[in-house]
Amino acid sequence: MSDEVLVERRGAVQVITINRPEARNALNGAVAAGIRDAADELDADSALRVGVLTGAGGTFSSGMDLKAFLKGETPSFPGRGLCGITQTPPRKPLIGAAEGWALAGGFELLLACDLVVAGASARFGVPEVKRGLVAGAGGALLLARRIPRALALEMILTGDPVDARRAAEIGLVNRVVDEGHALEAAMGLAEKIAANGPLALMASKEISNGGGDWTAAERWDEMARVMRPVFTSQDAQEGARAFAEKRAPVWKGR
Repeated sequence: MSDEVLVERRGAVQVITINRPEARNALNGAVAAGIRDAADELDADSALRVGVLTGAGGTFSSGMDLKAFLKGETPSFPGRGLCGITQTPPRKPLIGAAEGWALAGGFELLLACDLVVAGASARFGVPEVKRGLVAGAGGALLLARRIPRALALEMILTGDPVDARRAAEIGLVNRVVDEGHALEAAMGLAEKIAANGPLALMASKEISNGGGDWTAAERWDEMARVMRPVFTSQDAQEGARAFAEKRAPVWKGR
């Protein structure tokens, strides 16, 4: 894996860091491949339960590296989207930890995250229309699923950024913390999540994300389909047993 993406394990949490601070963590081919591969590892490794995506040097990401693009590099993958996660995000929970700017493709990576923790200095935006372009890696398509449609359109159509405080007000981020502490706060949140049943976490995310696409006639059956393997799992038995015995559960992921 390229040193432009750093991946480390902190217990059951995987931390993915975009490591191009000299380029404001712009997204090139190497960064895209690194994030894609880390996301695949997150889903494949049963010891990992939650991912945290962040950027080095006080910036989350300024978006696509235009210099690399002019050289023929692309940070997207067919069928998977930007950095391999905007169309096919991980099955396991992913938390964005944002400091400084998260613009264009960088902002769209945060839309692939389930939760976002922001430092007080963070700024979020999809400025593509200012260059005659469309936020095609998820901004135009998905932002209105995250926040009210009128507010999403204001960001998309003006191209103007919002600060961390405003992002929290409109429901774009979960928590705003002191500048420089976004990763620390995201880790605290990740550890709380990782303490829960891994099968239940993935099923809950699938239901929450997919429910909006299910018709009224099918949503309860679809939810039952996703839930059924969880309720018949060894982990479900362990959860009940641990509660009765007043101890922490030992999850097996099966």
